[in-house]
Amino acid sequence: MTRSAHRGTGLPVSTLAAYGLPSLPSTILTFPLFVLLPTYYAQDLGMGLGIVGAVLLGSRLWDAVTDPLIGALSDHISTRWGRRRPWIVAGTPIALVSAWFLLVPGGPVGWDYLLGWTIALYLGGTMILIPYNAWGAEISSHYHERARVTSFREIFVLIGGVTAAALAAALQADRAEALRVTAIIVIVALPIAVAVAVTVVPDRPASLERRLTFGRAIAVLRTNKPFQRLLAAFFLNSLANGFPITLFLLFVQHKLQADDTMVSWILGAYFALALLSVPFWLVLTKRYGKHRVWIGAMLMVCAFFIWVPFLGAGDGWWLLIISIFTGFGLGADLVLPPAMQADVVDLDELRHREKRTGIFFAIWSIALKLSLALAAGIAFPILELVDFQRVVGDNGPAALLTLAILYAIVPVVFKLASIALMWRFPITSAKQAQIRRLITARERRA
Repeated sequence: MTRSAHRGTGLPVSTLAAYGLPSLPSTILTFPLFVLLPTYYAQDLGMGLGIVGAVLLGSRLWDAVTDPLIGALSDHISTRWGRRRPWIVAGTPIALVSAWFLLVPGGPVGWDYLLGWTIALYLGGTMILIPYNAWGAEISSHYHERARVTSFREIFVLIGGVTAAALAAALQADRAEALRVTAIIVIVALPIAVAVAVTVVPDRPASLERRLTFGRAIAVLRTNKPFQRLLAAFFLNSLANGFPITLFLLFVQHKLQADDTMVSWILGAYFALALLSVPFWLVLTKRYGKHRVWIGAMLMVCAFFIWVPFLGAGDGWWLLIISIFTGFGLGADLVLPPAMQADVVDLDELRHREKRTGIFFAIWSIALKLSLALAAGIAFPILELVDFQRVVGDNGPAALLTLAILYAIVPVVFKLASIALMWRFPITSAKQAQIRRLITARERRA
């Protein structure tokens, strides 16, 4: 760990940028997985909405096994090269091979092809992202500096989102070509980004006072009430974000009857405003605290998104305006919850004398993945029940109303539930500083 990390402030920009860099190609890959791929397999390859939704939901069950396993192993297996970096390097080739076969199917494929390569990609992604996120939480122990670390990571996430949206716009309606070009870009860029990160960013060595078994480690998490509250709020908010991500193309094409140019404008504005908003949320966080600022951002998103169901054919420009404000709120969604996650890990370390960041972020990852899979697993079968048609113009008022409710009303309900959970979140800046002082004092006595 760097000296600045021990102080908790003033991490070099070069270190933060090197750490955040792998998020850029990762997001370029993630964007089509959730926005383009479900529609591509369901409509272009003819699998059907119900089958694709079920496969994507089922593939996430594998993560319930691999995520905590990788998290625990990366916590407890230490090498001379660190705990986190070896996993990231090992997971990269698995993710790249899987991404190619998933995004560029060689011919007619079935549900088993989609399931198999999705599971393989999720395994490679888990080996990268669980240690990667835990690594970021360990770079600094300072309350506000952690928000800065996550902000650098999420800035690259947003740049990746803008890049992916621009790529989709450049290729217009050719989803197959967009997926192929995305695969090529990721295969070239991800290894380079990973190489830079693991070379420049230090990896905290293991300094465990005692080791817990895997089962005991999971059981101990149940005693961390702030973690439980934050995890539940994060899951509900991620589920709220998952419905519009999954249904975006269907809503814009069928409900608004907008063309591909409008789709590109909306996506570009959404990610661009999220990127621009990050410094704003960081400034507010220093004044009001992470959880209060996150609540404010979610309330703002709800206030604008609630009007979306009233839009109809030709109202693409209105959705563009709404996306500007909801995109601004997305910046807080991306930066603040992971920074708070690092704070609840401190509480666990104080109580149990062990830094188990990996397993915390593994459970965090399961919540994120399950929320996105549930969005598809719930929304697509419901659309099939109301006889939603693939051809634009063939859907009646009931099908379009169902689409609008799933796209906008359901997310607002989930966000309001998340806000309720976070309203009295106990770990503030002062509380976190007290926890770190107690941990430091104990380490000095050891």
